Amino acid sequence: MRRQWFMILGLVIAAPGTAAAAEDAASRQALFGELHVHTQLSFDAFIFGVRATPDDAYRYARGEAIKHPAGFAMQLDRPLDFIAVTDHAMYLGMVPQMADPDTSVGRHPISRRLQAATTQEERLAAFYEVIGRLRGNVADDDLFDASVVRSAWQEIVEAAERNYQPGKLTTFTAYEYTLSGQAQENLHRNVIFRDGRVPSMPFSSLDSRNPEDLWGWMDQQRAAGREALAIPHNSNGSNGLMFEYTTHSGAPIDAAYAELRLRNEPLVEITQVKGTSETHPLLSPNDEWADFEIFAQRIASDLPSDPSGSYVRDAYRRGLAMEALFDANPYRFGLIASSDSHVGAGAFNESDYWGKVGLVDASPELRGSVPVDGAEPGAPVYDPGYFQRWSAAGLAGVWAEENTRESIYAALRRKETFATSGPRMRIRLFAGYDLGPGPDEDAIARAYRSGVAMGSELPAPADGQARPGFLVWALRDPASAGLQRLQIVKGWIDDGETFERVYDVACAAGAVDPVSGRCPDSAASVDLRTCTPSGQGAAELRTLWQDPDAEPGQRAFYYARVLEEPTCRWSTWDANRAGVAPRPGLPALLQERAWSSPIWVGG
Repeated sequence: MRRQWFMILGLVIAAPGTAAAAEDAASRQALFGELHVHTQLSFDAFIFGVRATPDDAYRYARGEAIKHPAGFAMQLDRPLDFIAVTDHAMYLGMVPQMADPDTSVGRHPISRRLQAATTQEERLAAFYEVIGRLRGNVADDDLFDASVVRSAWQEIVEAAERNYQPGKLTTFTAYEYTLSGQAQENLHRNVIFRDGRVPSMPFSSLDSRNPEDLWGWMDQQRAAGREALAIPHNSNGSNGLMFEYTTHSGAPIDAAYAELRLRNEPLVEITQVKGTSETHPLLSPNDEWADFEIFAQRIASDLPSDPSGSYVRDAYRRGLAMEALFDANPYRFGLIASSDSHVGAGAFNESDYWGKVGLVDASPELRGSVPVDGAEPGAPVYDPGYFQRWSAAGLAGVWAEENTRESIYAALRRKETFATSGPRMRIRLFAGYDLGPGPDEDAIARAYRSGVAMGSELPAPADGQARPGFLVWALRDPASAGLQRLQIVKGWIDDGETFERVYDVACAAGAVDPVSGRCPDSAASVDLRTCTPSGQGAAELRTLWQDPDAEPGQRAFYYARVLEEPTCRWSTWDANRAGVAPRPGLPALLQERAWSSPIWVGG
C-alpha cells in the first residue's frame, strides 16, 4: 500500500489511519527521560554549592554515580533513555566566573563580595545584589558579559553532542527561559532543540520579558532550520498568569495567538519537585485525588498563588470556553514531567530523595522532615522553610519507535507523551468510534488504524451520533508499587459553561461500583514504622471504555490517570531513618501516579 505522509514543522510523520502508519506506530515503546535539570552553569545552582557539569548530568543519566554537593553519591537504579540539561539562560555561566578572582568578571566588586563570603548567608547576600540584574532592572549592566554566556552555551551544546548515543542515551541541547512577574509569578519555560542545529546564543528574559517574544524568536529560528519547542513549568506558582484569558499585554486571545503558542508550546510539565500542577482541590472539589503534592505558593516566595489559571485541568477547560467564544484554543497541550533538580541529578524516588537545591536542602533537618538537631526539650522544632512541601518527582514519558533524537522529538511534537510522579509506569490512551471488541493482543495496532492516540484530536462522528470509545492501558513499574485504579478525566462544555468529571474505569480489586462510580477498597496498607506495604495491587490495568454521558456534538477532552497503591512519602522515609515520628501536618503516604496527554473530541 502506498504510504501517505504529512510534513509538520519539518517532521515527516505517517498519516494517521493508514495501514502503514498503524504498522509503524504499533512498534512504539515507552521511553523515560528528564527534560529539566540544572548544573553549575545556572546562577542559583552554583550559589547552592553545585559543581556538577553538563557532562556529569549525562553520566548520571547513563546510570553512573555522581557526587552531591554535600559529599554523598547520587545514582539511579536504572539509566534514563533521554535527557536535556536546561540551565538558566540569563547570566548563563556567569556566577562560576564571578567566583574566580582571575577572570575579568571575577574582579567586579559584587564578585569580590561573593568570593569573600564564608557562609551560605553571606553567599546569598552577595547573590541578592545580582537579582535586579537578572531581571533586567539595571541599565548598562557592567557585570554582565555576553562572551561568558556564549562560552557557557557552547559548553552545553558540545556536551549534548559528545554524550549523544543513539539507541542508548538521547541528549537534547536545551536551556531555561526564566521569567518571574513583578510579584514572583512563575512563567518559566524550557526550550528543547530537536538536533545539533542551534543558535549561537539562547534567548533569555534579559532579551524580553514577554513570552510571546520568545515564541516569535523560536519561529525565526525554525525558519532558519533550527527547530525547537518550549515547555512551561510550575504553572501552579504562576498566580493565575500561565493560562490566562488574555495575552501578555492584556488583549483578548485570538486565533493568531493560539496558533503561535501551540506551534511553540505543545507540551506542559505537570509535576516536578516544586509541586504538581494537574489540579487543585478548590478547582476540582469532586476529585478525591486533587490534593496530590500541592505546592500552593509562588516560586521562591511564601505568597499564595491563585489556583485559577494556574493548573492544567483548568487550562483545558478554559481552552474549551475560548473555542466556543473566539474559535481559538491555545491550551491543547500534551503532558510531561521532570525534576527541576539543581544538582545535575533528579531523585525520582521517595525512598532515596536528596532534595533539589544542593547544600540548602541536603539533609532531612534542612528539608524540614525531621526536628532540627539541638532543639530544646519538649515539642519537636522543625525548620520553618517550605522544602517539606516539595516532591520527589517526576519523569517524562514518550511513545517512540526508537531511542533517537528524531523519534523522541517527533513523539514530543505529536504529544504522544505521558508524565509520572517518579515511578516508571507506562500509560496509553486511544479514542475512536470503532476500536474493536476489547483490549486484546491486536488492540494497539487496531487503535492506531481506526482511532487516534493521546495528544490528538478525534473529529465528531460522520453520523453525528456515535459515542467515542477509549482504549486505556497502564502497566506498573516493576520496581514500585502495584496499580490501584485506572481513571479517565473528562472536561466538557455545555451552553458556554465547562464541567469536569473523574471516572474510575478499571480496578485492581473487583469492578467499578455502578452506583458510586468508584473502585472498591483494595485493602492495601502501609506500616509507617518500616514503610512496608501490604497488598499487591495490579501489574496491569486495561479496558475499552465508552463515555456513558457523551452527547452528540459534545466538545470535550479526556485524559487518563493511573494511581498506585499507597506508599511512604519521602518525608516519612526521612523520619524513619532518623528514628522519629513523621512530621505532623505532612502526608505520611502518597499515591504515585501517571497521566496521559489528552484527546480532544467532537466540536
